[in-house]
Amino acid sequence: MAKPAERAYYRFVVLFFNCMLTFGSYFCFDIPSVLQEQFQGNLTCPNSTVSNGSACVEGLGMTPQEYNLLYAIYAWTNAVVVIIAGFLIDKLGNRFGVFLFSFLTVLGSAIFALGSHFKGTEYLLPLMLTGRLLFGSGNGSLTIVQNRITAFWFRGKELALAFGLTLAFSRLGSVLNFFFTQRFEAQYGMQWTLWGGALLCVMGFLSAVTVSSLDKVGMKQLGLDGVIQEESRQVRVQDVKLLSLRYWLLVLTIMFFYNGIFPFIADASKFIQDKYSGYSQKESAYIAGAVYDSSLVLSASIGILIDYVGMRGIFAVMCAVLTLPVFGLLAFTFVPPLVCTIWLGVTYSFAAASMWPSIPLVVPQATLGTAMGLATSVQMIGIGMSNLIVGQILGTKSSDAKIPLWRWQRMMLFMLANTISCIITSILLNIVDHRQGGTLNKTTKRSGAETRGGADREALVQEERDGQGEEEEEEDEGLTSSPSINRT
Repeated sequence: MAKPAERAYYRFVVLFFNCMLTFGSYFCFDIPSVLQEQFQGNLTCPNSTVSNGSACVEGLGMTPQEYNLLYAIYAWTNAVVVIIAGFLIDKLGNRFGVFLFSFLTVLGSAIFALGSHFKGTEYLLPLMLTGRLLFGSGNGSLTIVQNRITAFWFRGKELALAFGLTLAFSRLGSVLNFFFTQRFEAQYGMQWTLWGGALLCVMGFLSAVTVSSLDKVGMKQLGLDGVIQEESRQVRVQDVKLLSLRYWLLVLTIMFFYNGIFPFIADASKFIQDKYSGYSQKESAYIAGAVYDSSLVLSASIGILIDYVGMRGIFAVMCAVLTLPVFGLLAFTFVPPLVCTIWLGVTYSFAAASMWPSIPLVVPQATLGTAMGLATSVQMIGIGMSNLIVGQILGTKSSDAKIPLWRWQRMMLFMLANTISCIITSILLNIVDHRQGGTLNKTTKRSGAETRGGADREALVQEERDGQGEEEEEEDEGLTSSPSINRT
């Protein structure tokens, strides 16, 4: 009789709770984007008048540069922490990472909410930046653990579908944020809104407890717990040198694509209100959130499609090419913004379902956490730099008045430049991948089987070499042992 862990339903139960790890943190991450006017509004308004249609919006009094710094510090923190986090996850296991990093999201979101109570004081910005720093340390690293668990339980079986469902659940948090946060803030105020986001992160911590238990039980039933731990102990920092050119081109492709997505979403609500007449803050938030709406609806079906047809490298090129017109339309035309955000959401959905699931296909399982950490780090370095550049482009003065159109156009041109860079790196990725067997453009089933076969052969070769090394040591104990061969 088959063990529960060997049945398909067990994998999907693990997947469900694994998806819930980042539901709350993704909701919390984009709260500033929805409440951009409140973050950048005046400290006080005459006669306490607060209205979306009025010239004065009461808020925290941040400048555009300070507001974008909230996103930049999140990205920069990720860039540093996820490298260490990925290596620690490979060394100490998923359960260590899932507890630590989900706790950091709770702590960071709580400090961020606490900072809003110091409106008009010198403590406001430092507290909120500290909160975002800790939140970023946890959320980016938590995504690595999430991807590592998904890659293990679905390796060679519905891999893109599993990644797509994980993204869909995460984006459900983002979508609900864009739909309900502004209404909640209007009724209960910013402070309670931010504390609500922190409470959702607590729900993620409870999911971490559940998925950790399921992962532990499943590993033991499959008899793999000791094997995975042994492989993890063998991971070394030097193994980073063995990551292939194909991996690094994939990482750069991801970075350049996301450089044009996240910084745009952070400022999209304000952009829509400044350029297009007749949109309230609530309507602008809905339109900006359409990027995530599209991702929520399409991610699972796109995952199934990519599992069936493969062609991950081809999809990466197509996503970048089809994203080019979006920023051009936003910069130089008055095409309805909803058309552009839905369009961007579609290309983003294909990119996320094709690029991230490609990483487990080009790196060994034992070093997947390190590889994911490095990929996330490079991604966040790019996003952090983009947020700083966008903040500089949009100006350092308070944004009660409209930001000039020419500044928004410069921002869109910067997004275009990143998208063009993504096209170049994705084309190079396909060329290198074709020369190395075309793994990325095969179906998950075929490429997964080849990956496992290659890993098995590699393990046999490693054991044979280790055996030869032991025989040589027995023949001449006076000689120093030869250095161990790096795992690739």
